[in-house]
Amino acid sequence: MDYIAYYRVSTQKQGQSGLGLDAQKTAVTRFINPEIDSIVNEFTDIESGKNDKRPQLATAIEQSKQTGATLLIAKLDRLSRNASFIFMLRDSKIDFVCADMPNANSVTIGIMAVLAQDERERISHRTKVALAELKKKGKELGTPENLNNEAIRKGRLKRSQNALNNENNRKATALIASMRNQGATFYHITKELNKAGFKTRRGKEFHQVQVKRLYEREIMRISI
Repeated sequence: MDYIAYYRVSTQKQGQSGLGLDAQKTAVTRFINPEIDSIVNEFTDIESGKNDKRPQLATAIEQSKQTGATLLIAKLDRLSRNASFIFMLRDSKIDFVCADMPNANSVTIGIMAVLAQDERERISHRTKVALAELKKKGKELGTPENLNNEAIRKGRLKRSQNALNNENNRKATALIASMRNQGATFYHITKELNKAGFKTRRGKEFHQVQVKRLYEREIMRISI
C-alpha cells in the first residue's frame, strides 16, 4: 500500500532539533510493512496545537485524493484539539490511518474531537476562574517568587499527569464507543485495548468490567 505520511510538531525549535519529529517517524516506520508498503511522500507542519492552520496537511490531503494513497498520521493527538478541524479531515473522504491508533475511523476521531474540545474549553474556563480568584485576593501573578514556589511546581506536575491520564482515557473511551457501536463485544474490545497498549489510570491492563464502565459513562454523558 502507498502511504503519505504526516507529522506535526508544535514549535520551530522542535522542528529544527527533531525532538518529537523523530519519534513520530519511528512510529510510522514501525507501522508499515517495508516489504509491501511504501511512503510516497512526507509532510510536516510546525504549528501550535490551538492553531488550525495546517498548510502541509492540506497539501497531504489533496495529494491523497489525487493519487489514492492512504494518509498515515503518526499520532492522532498531533492534529488538533479543535473538533471542527478533525471533522474537516473526516469529511475529506480520503482513506487515513493513525499509527498510534490503527482501529480509529471517522466515527472514532469524531468522538475524540468532541471530547478533546470539551476538555480544552473546561481547562480554559477553570484557569480563568482560578486567576480571577487569585487577583481578588491580591495575589501578584507571574512574579519570580510565585514561579519558584514549590507548591506551584507540584501543582503543575500534578496537572500534567492528570492531562496525560485524561488524554489516554479519552482515546480509550473513543475506541470503546466506536467498536461497541459496530457490534464488538466487551471481551473483544478489552483485548484490542490491551493489544494497542492502552493502560488504566494506575498503569494496568484493562479488564472487561472497566471497559464496560467507561462505555456506560460515555453513554450517560452523551444522553445528559
